[in-house]
Amino acid sequence: MSRKILALILITFAALASAAGPQKQAVLIDRIKVVVNDDVITHRELDVRVASVAKMLERQKTMLPDRNVLERQVLERMIIEMLQAQFARESGLNIDDVLLDKTILRIAQQNKFDSVAAFRAKLAEEGTDFKEFREEIRNEMISARLREREVDNKLVISENEIDNYLSNQERQEGKGEELKLSHIMIVVPEQANAEKIKTYRTRADQALAKLQGGAPFSQVAAGYSDAQDALKGGELGWRPADRLPPLFAESLQKMKPGEVSPVLRSPSGFHIVKLLDRRSKDTPVVVTQTHARHILIKTSELVSENEAKSRLLEIKQRLDKGANFAEQARLHSEDGSAPQGGDLNWLSPGETVPEFENAMDALKVGQVSGLVQSGFGWHLIQVLERRNTDVTVEQKRQRARAAIRTVKSDEAHQDWLRQLRDRAFIEYHNETK
Repeated sequence: MSRKILALILITFAALASAAGPQKQAVLIDRIKVVVNDDVITHRELDVRVASVAKMLERQKTMLPDRNVLERQVLERMIIEMLQAQFARESGLNIDDVLLDKTILRIAQQNKFDSVAAFRAKLAEEGTDFKEFREEIRNEMISARLREREVDNKLVISENEIDNYLSNQERQEGKGEELKLSHIMIVVPEQANAEKIKTYRTRADQALAKLQGGAPFSQVAAGYSDAQDALKGGELGWRPADRLPPLFAESLQKMKPGEVSPVLRSPSGFHIVKLLDRRSKDTPVVVTQTHARHILIKTSELVSENEAKSRLLEIKQRLDKGANFAEQARLHSEDGSAPQGGDLNWLSPGETVPEFENAMDALKVGQVSGLVQSGFGWHLIQVLERRNTDVTVEQKRQRARAAIRTVKSDEAHQDWLRQLRDRAFIEYHNETK
């Protein structure tokens, strides 16, 4: 049964319940909280998620915000998740159960569990429903894939931008520092009028007043921030000073650990930043580079995961029988490196996505990988050479490119989410429970 049909049934049932006489009153099992396009979020779903988030905050020893504030925060995140899931379905993006199971196994191993069963038992002990946890992980994976496809893959960074960045960096203080930060963001919709903007500014001022009154930052972030990390206390972790937006960097230069910034205004909304700590960083000048080539088969609305894997498996079988890798790349690869036989030249650490780099690093020189999945599709990778090299100049430019990409990506992703929400039909049902 589709959720749209379920929504209609619930609406009808609610109407019948209210119309029934006092002696024939129906018992309403669940009701709609929000309609999101052709889908719904029910009161029960919201209650379950709020309870789950409250337990998480308690485990983190974060003071809980008021119930209505927490509910609003959780509901907004559920709406964003649902909109992304809808967009993913419409555009043919899917996280199948096999990939999801592999991811959950990796999460279990990262948490020092020998098996998913043991990890599942621990979650149950903490009161976390495994099926709901599993779907939350699927949603996070969908969100990451969408960000990569709709935002990161479309970013363009010119050499002039890098030159200007490095020139400006030479004049800045603290360029060799890393800063540990927490962050509160109040998103302002793109079409917001002056009155609405004033309302959002008031909300930001209220958050700052609570912080100045001694409220824990994590509690205020959980109650006020619209950022995706809000329910984790707004922690951004350690960030290189040269990868921060200029808006933050200028304010943070004057701050000491423990201090909170004033309300800062950017095109996406209002921000409050807390400086937790500073530390110096050492820039590596010698790295191990890998000369590699690959064959990529992309997934799309027309090419499913299984079809892409099947096509790449056929190529792998031909390679195993002695086919020339470069020739197969020229014939079949869907990457810009295909005319060069899939040659990616020399790669330094961090230049490729983690899935690709981890698989590449595990290969011996001359070895061809099995099928490797990334956000771009499915790859076969071959390592040609390795070397240790001084990359001081290259490293500076690479770091500058990464810094520019981080800033552009964060801003573009927030804009994309805001536009996704602005285009949606969202209707709140605020009837009393």
